[in-house]
Amino acid sequence: MAPPAPEFDLIAEMSFASSSHPASSSTLSSMESSTTAAAASDPAKQTANAHANEAVVMVTPYSTGCCIALDVQRRGYTLICLWNRDFCDTMKQHVPTSCSDLSYHAELTESETLDGTIASLESCADASHLKIVGVICGGEAGVDLADALSEGMGMVTNGTDIPNRRDKKVQQELIAARGMRSIRQAGGKVFDDVEKFLKAESYPVVVKPVDSAGSDGVKLCHTFDEAREHFHHLLSTQMVNGGTCYEVLCQEYLKGKEYVVDHVSRDGEHKTVMCWVYDKRPANGATFVYHGVIPVDSESAEAKAMIPYVRDVLDALGVRNGPSHGEVIITEDGPCLVEMNCRAHGGDGNWQSLCRELCGGYTQVNATVDSYLDVERFHALPNKPPSPFLASGQEVDLVSFQAGTVIATPGFDKIRALDSFVLLESHVKPGVRVSKTIDLVTDIGNIILMHHDGKVLEKDIAFIRSIEKIPGALFELEVDSDEEEEEEEGDVVFPILTRSLSTPKSHRYGNFDHDVQQRRHFRNHSDVSDFKFPQMLKTMSEYRPANPRQMPRIDSREMLTMK
Repeated sequence: MAPPAPEFDLIAEMSFASSSHPASSSTLSSMESSTTAAAASDPAKQTANAHANEAVVMVTPYSTGCCIALDVQRRGYTLICLWNRDFCDTMKQHVPTSCSDLSYHAELTESETLDGTIASLESCADASHLKIVGVICGGEAGVDLADALSEGMGMVTNGTDIPNRRDKKVQQELIAARGMRSIRQAGGKVFDDVEKFLKAESYPVVVKPVDSAGSDGVKLCHTFDEAREHFHHLLSTQMVNGGTCYEVLCQEYLKGKEYVVDHVSRDGEHKTVMCWVYDKRPANGATFVYHGVIPVDSESAEAKAMIPYVRDVLDALGVRNGPSHGEVIITEDGPCLVEMNCRAHGGDGNWQSLCRELCGGYTQVNATVDSYLDVERFHALPNKPPSPFLASGQEVDLVSFQAGTVIATPGFDKIRALDSFVLLESHVKPGVRVSKTIDLVTDIGNIILMHHDGKVLEKDIAFIRSIEKIPGALFELEVDSDEEEEEEEGDVVFPILTRSLSTPKSHRYGNFDHDVQQRRHFRNHSDVSDFKFPQMLKTMSEYRPANPRQMPRIDSREMLTMK
C-alpha cells in the first residue's frame, strides 16, 4: 500500500496569470494576439515565460530575504515560501516596504522530518505542475534548514558536511585549524568549562551565546565576577529569537575597527560585492554608538587585507554558494573574524540603491539570485567593487541626545531637502516616546545619502550631526523626568547588543503590531540594552524545548542583523 500523501500547511495561493480586473471572453480573445506579439518582443517577458513552470523555495524570508524573493519573482519564477517550525508569527510579517508587490504561490511550514518537508514541497509543486529549481535562504533563521533542504533535493547547496557552521565557536575552531588568525576562546554549558580561560585572559572579555543572532546576548565584561554573572544569566535567559541559550562562549576582546565584507559565491568562486566600516562614536555616556556605515574602497589597504582573509574563512566554513555577510576586526595582527553570517546583508535591503550607484548597477541581492539561477550572469559580475566608487554615499544612523515624547519632527523635512538625500526610515512621529541613543535599539532613524560630489555628502552629514544636538531642531519633545525612565518591575527582559545594517527595521523602528518597550536593565554597559516584546516571545517557563536547536533562529541585526 502506498503511504498517504503528506500534509502541508497551505496558507495562501495566488496565480500569476490571474487579474484583479475581470474581462469578458471576447475582450480576452481580442487582446490575445497583441499580448503575444508584445511578449515576443519584450526580453523580460520572454524570460518570465521561460520560467513560468519553475518554482523557487524561499526558506524563512524576511528583511533582505524578501528583496531576494522579489528579484526571483520578477524573473518569472513562482515562489514557494517555507517557514521554519515555530518561527515567530510576528517576524513573518517583516516585509520591507520596497517589497509590497511580493507574493507567494504557497506558504508552507517545515515538517517534523526533512523527508516530510521535501515531500510536502514536491506535493505542492506537483499540484500546480511546477518544477522546483532552487532553494534559497531568506534570513538567518533559515540557514540550517536551507542547507539541509537544498542538499536533500539535489539543488545548489552549501550542504551539511559542517553541521552547524553558524556556531560562533565552531567558526573560530575551523579557521584556527587552518592556521588563520582567530579569537582566543573557551565555551561550555557549565561555568567550570570556561573558568580557567576567564582567570587567565586579559580583560575586558566578550561573553555571548554560541548560536545567537545579531549579537543577541553579547556583553563586554570587565571583571571575572561580571563575566561569571553574565555566563549564568545567559543560561537562564530566553533569546530574542525565542530560543534558549544552551552554551556560552567567552572570547578575547578584539581591539580595532569593525568592518563588513559581503560576498556572493557559486561553486566556491567568491565575489566581493561590498566592503563597509562601522562608524561608532561615544554619545550619551556610551562608548560605542553607531552613527552609520561607510563604504570601503576595494583597493584600500584595509580591503586588500580583508578580502582574501574573508574568502579563506568562507572556504574553511564550507560556504561555496549564495550570499554571506562577514564581520571582521582589523587588529595589530591583521584581520580577525568576529562572525560569518551565511545569508545576505540585512537592514531590509535599504542599501540597494546606494550599492547600485557605487558599483555600477548590481547589488548583493541580484548577485545572489544570479548565483542560484543564472550562473552565466554570476560569472559576468566583477570580482570586487570598482575603485574608486562611481558615487559617494553612506548610511547614517540618527542619534537622539534627548528623551521624551515627540511633539513634532521639523528636522525630518530639512533632511529630506538635502541634496544627497535618498531615503529616511524612522518610527518617530508625534506621540512616540524616544530615548537617548546608546545603541541601535534606541536609535531614531536610518538615512541613505548619496551624491556624485563627496563634498556635498560631507556637508549634508555635518548638517545632520549639527541638528541632532540642537534642542528642537531635529524634533520637539515633551522631556521625560528621570522617574519616567525607570524600569517597571516584573518585566521580562531580553539582553541584546545590536549592530548596524543587519538590524531589521521592524525591531529598530517599531513596525511590530505591539510596541517595543525600551528597557535599561544594564544601564552601566554601553554595549548592552534590554527590551521586551509584549505578546511576541514566550517566557522560559512557557516554552523550553527538549532540543534548543529546533528553535527558530532570527537575525536580530538583519534581525535587531540585522549589518
